[in-house]
Amino acid sequence: MTRVFRGAMEGRVQQVTEELTELATEAFVVGFPLVFDLEQVVRFTEEGIGSIPATPYNVFGHARRLAGPDDAFVSVNNDTVYSIAQIDLSVGPLRLSVPAAGDRYHVLQFVDAWTNNFAYIGTRATGGAGGEYLLLPPESEGDPDAGAEAGIPAIRFPTRVATIVGRWAVDGDDDLPAVHALQDALTLTQVRESLAPAQGVPVVATGQGEALDFFEKLRVWSQAFPPAERDRPALDSYAPLGLVSPYPIAEQPEGVRDALAAGYALGKEALESSLSTAIALVDHWQANLHMFDYNLDFFELGTLDGPEWTLPEPRTRYAHRAAAALGGLWGNHAYEAAYLMTYEDQDGEPLSGEHSYRLRLHPLPPVGAFWSITMYDVPNFYLVRNPIERYSIGDRTRGLVYDDDGGLTITMSATRPTDERAAANWLPTPAGAFRPVLRLYAPGDEVMDGRWAAPAIERIG
Repeated sequence: MTRVFRGAMEGRVQQVTEELTELATEAFVVGFPLVFDLEQVVRFTEEGIGSIPATPYNVFGHARRLAGPDDAFVSVNNDTVYSIAQIDLSVGPLRLSVPAAGDRYHVLQFVDAWTNNFAYIGTRATGGAGGEYLLLPPESEGDPDAGAEAGIPAIRFPTRVATIVGRWAVDGDDDLPAVHALQDALTLTQVRESLAPAQGVPVVATGQGEALDFFEKLRVWSQAFPPAERDRPALDSYAPLGLVSPYPIAEQPEGVRDALAAGYALGKEALESSLSTAIALVDHWQANLHMFDYNLDFFELGTLDGPEWTLPEPRTRYAHRAAAALGGLWGNHAYEAAYLMTYEDQDGEPLSGEHSYRLRLHPLPPVGAFWSITMYDVPNFYLVRNPIERYSIGDRTRGLVYDDDGGLTITMSATRPTDERAAANWLPTPAGAFRPVLRLYAPGDEVMDGRWAAPAIERIG
């Protein structure tokens, strides 16, 4: 009888452990965007990102040159220069001053701590005239009447800490001084005087290993920055893992900590593999125009609130949100900029610098602003140094040779083509695996309804 009882208990323990591991795997996927985003927020304020130096909260940091291989940021673009501010509305409302940019393409994208794109200012959303805007804390933390008192357009933030990602189109190095003047005129000002510094992102004790450190950040940060109401039940369901507890993960029972470690590994593996397998392919391109459509709750200035821009099913939303954060943190909605990416050639084989490839675009991508195709390594999705310092090709690239019918044939290879025509249109690749990303700024209706699609990349050597 004792053996039977012991066997039953062991079976129950195993079942509980498996249930907790499954729950931890789900928690990883749901919580990944928050943790990954805020890690970059902290990094920006303490170290800077790429060529943008460390910048305090509520101040814009500027990239003064186009991004290159020294800018270690996921899928950073090579078309525009960035102006980025980490906003902390613990100091109260802020006044945002945006200079007139005229016909120059620009966008200020507002991203909350859970990576929801909740507002846009710029060419598409508000035009090129510039203006003044009031940035307000969440209703639970701020004065709901502050915007009306100010008499200027107001943007309500879903979370106290959020990111403004500004992008300014640049037409070569000689155009940089004009862009720098616009960047310098982009300012943030506190509406109310306060001697208290911005609170920032809560400091989290680490040192328990990669997995437990992740979940400790999720525990602390999810309580400091609550998600949308519809997503709170998901977080509450992780109570058995200690994620809604006031006590550190390190104080949880050993079985819980083991389940968190196992769930972290399983969730990470699933998330990384989903980037190249979960999205339906069109001519071997991941033409997912709805990767960033998981925001169902926060629609401020410049956003589009409609069924065609929403992903209502929770598990689909959470998976999309996590994959979007890992593969393209702070990426735009497709109505602002569409992103197409591929890992394989026309035969379904992985793209690799061991071979040479050709991409023929005809007709050219239909856009209201401009388009480009940028080269990244795998799995980091960073720009990779090359001998001609060319990291993207697009309709503004100088010296390209177009086909007689108006199309464009791009050669992708790790070594320079011997044919001079191909060399003029050469987009260098890494020596190993790579992933190109095609960006369409202000994409045309033909892109959105599927009448135009990127052709498959052809292996030629």
